[in-house]
Amino acid sequence: MKTIKDMNLENKKVLIRCDFNVPMKEGKIVDDTRITAALPTIKYCLDHNAKVILFSHLGRVKEADDLEKNNLEPVAKRLEKLLKKKVTFISKTRGEELENAINNMKDKDILLVQNTRYEDLDGKKESKNDPELGKYWASLGDVFVNDAFGTIHRAHASNVGIASNLDSCIGFLIEKELNALKELDNPQHPFVVVLGGAKVADKIGVIENLVKKADKILIGGGMAFTFLKAEGYEIGNSLLDEENIEFCKNIMKDYDGKIVLPVDVAVTTEYSEKEEYKTKDITDIEYNEMGLDIGPKTVEVFENYLKDSKIAVWNGPLGVYEFEKYKKGTNDLLQYVVDNNIKIILGGGDIVAAASTSGYKDKVYHASTGGGATLEYLEGKTLPGLEEIK
Repeated sequence: MKTIKDMNLENKKVLIRCDFNVPMKEGKIVDDTRITAALPTIKYCLDHNAKVILFSHLGRVKEADDLEKNNLEPVAKRLEKLLKKKVTFISKTRGEELENAINNMKDKDILLVQNTRYEDLDGKKESKNDPELGKYWASLGDVFVNDAFGTIHRAHASNVGIASNLDSCIGFLIEKELNALKELDNPQHPFVVVLGGAKVADKIGVIENLVKKADKILIGGGMAFTFLKAEGYEIGNSLLDEENIEFCKNIMKDYDGKIVLPVDVAVTTEYSEKEEYKTKDITDIEYNEMGLDIGPKTVEVFENYLKDSKIAVWNGPLGVYEFEKYKKGTNDLLQYVVDNNIKIILGGGDIVAAASTSGYKDKVYHASTGGGATLEYLEGKTLPGLEEIK
């Protein structure tokens, strides 16, 4: 697959699809991790005298009220600070103003186009990869660089649409992500998988794909209780994915001994931070209790498997991470993998957010910037944003 280093960028108009889908509160950027992740590719293009034209989505645009809160202008301002260089922001996604601004660019100029999902107001042209829109955006440049790993699992006009009409490559961020994730294609052994999160349904594809490769799959989070129920344990009012009890039974039977479940959990009688909790063995959960985190014995069990692993991947928190009380299992295991230099890949989404909050994100082997994209990679699915460039 062509990377940015394979392209002639000198004096070219270079379109870069970035992932600036940053968390916003009252028009202000809460976390600029995704912006800083795009800087190496942007700077490389500037160093090669390119005219840099940036595309990104932000949030979802379903109705006119969504436009203002998903305006990309704050991103342009943050980029200016980070690059110490003027960034021209065009508040339109097409038309004369955009075309003139691009035609008047000089080498090393930067321009950010308005949120690509503004085009979703008119028949979801971005999200449904409208061929005319992809062709139009491609006509604005000479080279296309896809560096938005977080959207490569979607066929949108701003990635697949542009790539199908223009000489294309991947940027440094996608290259880094793929190099890390490729280590899981034929992993060194022992290979350990840690899975958390709420529902089994969200992870069926991942479990089915990785159970064939992994030596152990360690399961925590809300999804663990469906597995425990399938094993005949009383789980009280804990989260249950009833439709997938049979799946849990079958996968544990077919891959006997591979799936490791919690041995103790933090239980309470109310889904809140107010109630006190107790740590109980999984054999002692009562009908009116719910488990909201893994317990210390389970953390120890998980640590024992991780300490011998050559490589591991972790997707999803192991407790209700929104509540301070129930962060402990996740944070304790994160601390263990960092302190013991375990080669672990955090598989995007909530677990990376958790690691970021607790200060571990930059200390692990790799923390993926993709949510759904990383999950689909772990499921072994085809990623449309990459296929077009291949």
